[in-house]
Amino acid sequence: MAKKPDYVLLGTVIILMVIGILILANVSAPLSLERFGTTYYFLKHQLLFGFLVGIIFGFLAFKIPLNRLKKWAPILLLINLALLAIIFLPGVGSKLGGAARWINLGPFSFQPSEPLKLIFILYLATWLASRKDIRDTRKPDEKYLKWTHSQTLLAFSIIIIIISLLLILQPDISTLGVILLVAILMYFLAKMPLWQIFLMVLGGLVALFALVKLEPYRLNRFLVFFNPTVDPMGIGYQLKQAVIAVGSGGISGLGMGMSQFKSGFLPQIISDSIFAVFAEETGFIGSCVLVLLFFIFLWRGLRIGRLCQDSFSQLTAWGITIWICLQAFINIAAMIGILPLTGIPLPFISYGGSALVVQLAGIGVLLNISRQIT
Repeated sequence: MAKKPDYVLLGTVIILMVIGILILANVSAPLSLERFGTTYYFLKHQLLFGFLVGIIFGFLAFKIPLNRLKKWAPILLLINLALLAIIFLPGVGSKLGGAARWINLGPFSFQPSEPLKLIFILYLATWLASRKDIRDTRKPDEKYLKWTHSQTLLAFSIIIIIISLLLILQPDISTLGVILLVAILMYFLAKMPLWQIFLMVLGGLVALFALVKLEPYRLNRFLVFFNPTVDPMGIGYQLKQAVIAVGSGGISGLGMGMSQFKSGFLPQIISDSIFAVFAEETGFIGSCVLVLLFFIFLWRGLRIGRLCQDSFSQLTAWGITIWICLQAFINIAAMIGILPLTGIPLPFISYGGSALVVQLAGIGVLLNISRQIT
């Protein structure tokens, strides 16, 4: 019999969502007024096509039996891969900033790469759970286990190559990086052989090196990261401005609505760079509170996975938790100069309807799992 969901996790997500609404309403107003003649365009769009739709999908994910999600995962992945492919068809996909990542659906558009994060977690959890169950129930047989592990690695490599090619062609390297990191961590948590994980990490590093060499702007991002003074008014401008914005907040911040950087001084102000403005207005204290909320999310999500009785639920809970917290860490780390800029949004905070809908759907799945064990 299903029990109550994890209310600590739910409360944490609600607080993050409220923070997201407040900071977006504040940060997006000047840009919205400049482009659309109203201060509420981006906020209304996020509320209607992000929060509202996301809550609906989250509620459905909370109610759907987990065994159905497990059954549907391979089909959903095939559909998602097809959507990634049709982006390149004329009249279907749309480009922004040289990247083909959106599918137009009349008055709105969405990014197929966003649901891929959640759907691939479900698929990978289904698949790894079946491998783990075979390994746990069968009598130890070294030759059989070696053959099974080799099959698993081959199948994993094929699906990763397909996903990688589709995302590289867009290009959307930041999403690919998140998917690969989450996949490797799930592979590790499923207790697969360490030599296979080592090969995956090595392959990922080789691929990263190749991608950096192919596109000069990616190499420039790394050069700017190691030496921000290389091109302070060009590719290093966003990093320089973000660090200044974070530092200018001091201990307690300038106060909500008092940011000096939201009026065109910081690129990607409502998406990638929104944490910098949040830190400027709320200071070190506010930033620590936000980071603490993500640590609470990490704690509750890992706890849910640890208490699960079946492999699929366990790996899914861990995968969703790692995905959300990894994105938060990468975004915040990039804004304070610990990591290179990647274009990864801050979960529940950054503007973007597709990302928010998928994140809330993932929360629905995680709460669904939590009521099975709490």
